[in-house]
Amino acid sequence: MNSGNNMRQIRIAKVTVNMGIGPEPNEMKVGQKIIEKITNSKAVQTKCRVRQPKWGIRPGLPIGLKVTLRKARAEEFLKMALAAKGNALNKKCFDNQGNFGFGIHEYIDLPGVKYDPALGVKGFDVLVTLERPGFRIKRRKVQGKKVGKNHVIAKSEAIQFIQKKFGVVFQ
Repeated sequence: MNSGNNMRQIRIAKVTVNMGIGPEPNEMKVGQKIIEKITNSKAVQTKCRVRQPKWGIRPGLPIGLKVTLRKARAEEFLKMALAAKGNALNKKCFDNQGNFGFGIHEYIDLPGVKYDPALGVKGFDVLVTLERPGFRIKRRKVQGKKVGKNHVIAKSEAIQFIQKKFGVVFQ
């Protein structure tokens, strides 16, 4: 990590909290209460894109929930989620662009969250997107471009960043 060059600094772009529920509307309401309780943000429904007759789902049917957190709220939630995992991750959680994700089996594993018998016990996934300054060029509408291969975050750089910033131990 080049600490002298500001354009090489890695930062957390967003943290997405995802919960797969299924087609049951009652479970969707319970999941929405859980995800809003742990993130203090409004949840958005995710819809199915493919048909799976065995599972009884079809395109357009709501099957999950997600919340996207950015800036300080993302960092704060990530600290809580990593504490729930015992500040330990596997290197297999990272992809080749430096993004990573992990699952939490029960929402009550988060520090400071108490069990609610009306909600039951559900798990969720935490997906973290890392970026450097200048990554906006791939999202902009006018003259969108690819990020140069020297500027893309490597898996090893992302692991180093997470170790340094959050004190995560790798297995």
